[in-house]
Amino acid sequence: MKKVFIVGCGSYMDSTYGCTGEWRCLKAAALGEGEFKEPTSVIAFVRCECPGRTLLANIKMAIKLSEMKPDEIYLSNCFFKPKPDCPYLKAEELAKTIEDNFGIKVYFGTHPY
Repeated sequence: MKKVFIVGCGSYMDSTYGCTGEWRCLKAAALGEGEFKEPTSVIAFVRCECPGRTLLANIKMAIKLSEMKPDEIYLSNCFFKPKPDCPYLKAEELAKTIEDNFGIKVYFGTHPY
């Protein structure tokens, strides 16, 4: 079973713009729905906190504390396509930075609901 990290937008979740938190992402991963092509084990859910400067350090810490390197990283729907848009980060740029720093493929989106 693939091991993944999910990166969510902490501000979006805290503001309750329709996303109450991780449950939709976790459900999609467990059932292999949405962007997950098969049932998947989520080994960390990392929240990006504005303005995003600590996200790479948080991913590194999650790898260290979980003692597992994920096979893939998914940018959650609330991170990848938020409304309103994030004023600090572009998901595509962040994905490239994550891939360059950790050598882990980053996917956009998580669930269909």
